[in-house]
Amino acid sequence: MNIKKIALASLATAGLIFLGCKAGQSYGENEIGLRKSTLFSEEVKVTKYDYNGKVAGESELIERAFENAPPMISHSVEDMLPITKENNSCTSCHLPEMAEAVGAISMPKSHFYDFRKKKDLKGQMDENRFNCVICHTTQVNAAPLVENKFAPDFRKENGNAKSNLLDVVNEGVN
Repeated sequence: MNIKKIALASLATAGLIFLGCKAGQSYGENEIGLRKSTLFSEEVKVTKYDYNGKVAGESELIERAFENAPPMISHSVEDMLPITKENNSCTSCHLPEMAEAVGAISMPKSHFYDFRKKKDLKGQMDENRFNCVICHTTQVNAAPLVENKFAPDFRKENGNAKSNLLDVVNEGVN
């Protein structure tokens, strides 16, 4: 028998034994997930975070995490919830015609485009985008739960502050 075949068979056997030993390893209910408590109890100790609580216009903006990431909400939203189609306080400042006058960030063009029908809504906000907190979350002063070595690579100079999603959404699609 060829020496290479014997070495390869031995290596494959050792690998299978190693994987078999790892497969038998078990984890306790307190070792699964980030909350480090039993998964069978809903009595979870919730950490009280310091949401910056500043009113709109007084807070410091956090850069986007990656190109076209939804920007974080830099002010308290406590008195603005719940957001419904009929009651959306966000639009009173962030619609393009209001944003400049009040010093707010304007909603991007993508919020005025129907991606399903591939149609420009001519200044009307897409009715599916009424619930802002589905994509946007309030900034909070909290330490990360896990180490993050991600470094964003913005293609445009202002990519950390502005969206160009509508311009690039079909890149690479034939």
